[in-house]
Amino acid sequence: MLDLRTLNPQQLAAVKHTEGPLLVLAGAGSGKTKVITCRIGHLLEKGVPADRILAVTFTNKAAKEMQERVRELVGKARCEGMIIATFHSLCVRILRREIGLLGYKKNFSIYSTSDQLGLVRQAMRDAGVDAKKIDGETILWKISAAKNALVPPERYQPGTGEERGDAVAAVYSRYQSALKACNAVDFDDIIMLTVEILRRFPEALSRWQEHFQYIMVDEYQDTNPSQYLLIHLLAEKHRNLCVVGDDDQSIYGWRGADVEKILAFEHDYTGCRVVKLEQNYRSLGNILEAANSVIRNNGKRKEKSLWTSSGSGRLIDLIVTHDEEEEASTVVERIQAEAFKHNMEYGDFAILYRTNAQSRAFEEQLRFESIPYILIGGMQFFERKEVKDTISYLKVLDNPQDEQSLLRIVNFPRRGIGDSTIVKINQWSARQECTLFEALGRAAEVEDLGEQAREKVLGLHRFLTEQAALFSDGENLAEKARDLLKKVGIEEELYRTVEDRNTARRKVENVEQVVNSFAAYEERSTRPTLSGFLEKVSLMDEDRFSGKDKKEPERNAVTLMSLHSSKGLEFPCVFLVGLEEEILPHKRSIEVDFTIDEERRLCYVGITRARKHLVITRCLHRKKYGKLEERTPSRFLDEIPEHLLACSKGAAAAAATEEEADKMANDFFAKMRGMLG
Repeated sequence: MLDLRTLNPQQLAAVKHTEGPLLVLAGAGSGKTKVITCRIGHLLEKGVPADRILAVTFTNKAAKEMQERVRELVGKARCEGMIIATFHSLCVRILRREIGLLGYKKNFSIYSTSDQLGLVRQAMRDAGVDAKKIDGETILWKISAAKNALVPPERYQPGTGEERGDAVAAVYSRYQSALKACNAVDFDDIIMLTVEILRRFPEALSRWQEHFQYIMVDEYQDTNPSQYLLIHLLAEKHRNLCVVGDDDQSIYGWRGADVEKILAFEHDYTGCRVVKLEQNYRSLGNILEAANSVIRNNGKRKEKSLWTSSGSGRLIDLIVTHDEEEEASTVVERIQAEAFKHNMEYGDFAILYRTNAQSRAFEEQLRFESIPYILIGGMQFFERKEVKDTISYLKVLDNPQDEQSLLRIVNFPRRGIGDSTIVKINQWSARQECTLFEALGRAAEVEDLGEQAREKVLGLHRFLTEQAALFSDGENLAEKARDLLKKVGIEEELYRTVEDRNTARRKVENVEQVVNSFAAYEERSTRPTLSGFLEKVSLMDEDRFSGKDKKEPERNAVTLMSLHSSKGLEFPCVFLVGLEEEILPHKRSIEVDFTIDEERRLCYVGITRARKHLVITRCLHRKKYGKLEERTPSRFLDEIPEHLLACSKGAAAAAATEEEADKMANDFFAKMRGMLG
């Protein structure tokens, strides 16, 4: 017998409402998975056949967890035939039976990203698209966005002002034809083709509608147009659709999720019941009050307010530091102090940030203190391609014999030194038994080298030689690095070659962080040198290659991740860092006002990851290409009631002028309230 006595009244109401549409607004930490699994168990106990129940979620991990919990509740035998699956695994099940209606064979292949890129590049060649003007990854990204919006090749129209849109359209058509010729589908086809079958073939639609009489969807706020229509079609006959989600945690608009779908659910399904889960079982009261105070400033949302019976807990610490280097050192010192004082492990701590570029200072400081950490949702900072490219320039200036680094930068940014030119010079240097760098300077002696190519090679050699001489005196090194990158034009190259402006911007931010890291090294070192900085970077990599830096999920280590990656996770102590205008909220959202709501939801998600204690940080200044710029506190800070905050300053901020210190101590909150005028 299923025991429902552990459910609170709202959870119980959601479990027992089985007939007709149901919207469960599940606030952060309110036990939504428990509600879904108990609801499935209740349906089984009512006598609903297991194979008539469908539960859909977004990840295999979530689907597996639900399956295991239902089996624990009612036993494995009673679950036989029930489908708890991701959107894509559900659609593959449908396609294996129905895809013949679209002219495919049932044994179709599902292409990986590398397979897709191969087809896209072939389609680019067939369409005469210049890969130097737009790369295959960008075209594939645009095709994916079109498919998620259910736009087939014949209806694809480039957006207003979209560069190279005609090239995308031409490639999309050829790419899709090539997929079908191979009897293959890509990841986005899996849902798009399923929806096409259900819309075009009434008999198939009727078959699957009858099959799934009770449907539940987890994380409904994250559905994109294709996922929304898929569920709508399947649930249209019986209308026993239960969706569980939280509009306040809709943070994936950039990848197609549409928060309007959950906001409009009551309109789409007349007569639906709404149940709000507001009791939080994760966080203490002060954390929840701060989260509620921030999120209620969003205009378009379902009203709800999280609460807990577990007490208020500690005040939220607000730490103000001079710059990002002090921010990182202060956070790491606080982690060490909290671990010692409260007998906590490193795995109890998480550092959450808005952009992956912010991880750099924290990674360096954690390594400096020999504290293990796990980086989730991205590569370690110095492993990123644009960072490696930037470092390679510095390596060549420091050691011209480093041929691997030289080959990496010889035509990056593109300067007209093609592969054939590089091969000829490389072969010539081998015959002459000289270094590749020396061969660049002797390009006039290389036979079969065109005049234009020869001049470009000699120009690169002169430039690198001049730059190496500038770094030899050991003065103003970070400033020279900034000037070097400006002359090279890496930022312009990234914006030119990466069509997705958001991705390009993130890469540019990472390049900036290389200079910021150099500036931090220069400030700390009594005798800074280019070799010294590169040695520091190399030793960070040494930990990784020696096996000291294995990233095992169960390892006792501090977690570093972006706010987007943190959703669904929780930690006893969370450091929410960088609460400044143009970081959180991000600069892009300030310039495009309609995305401010999503930035506020990101802040809300970050706050509600903390179970026992929350620490918020901001900087008075941050470096941009090594130069300090003044920062403005985030508007979201002003939305947190000041009685919840314990304000403190890092060492450098505390050592500021008496006038500034007095202002920060007495007028800090007034400053935040007045920042927007």
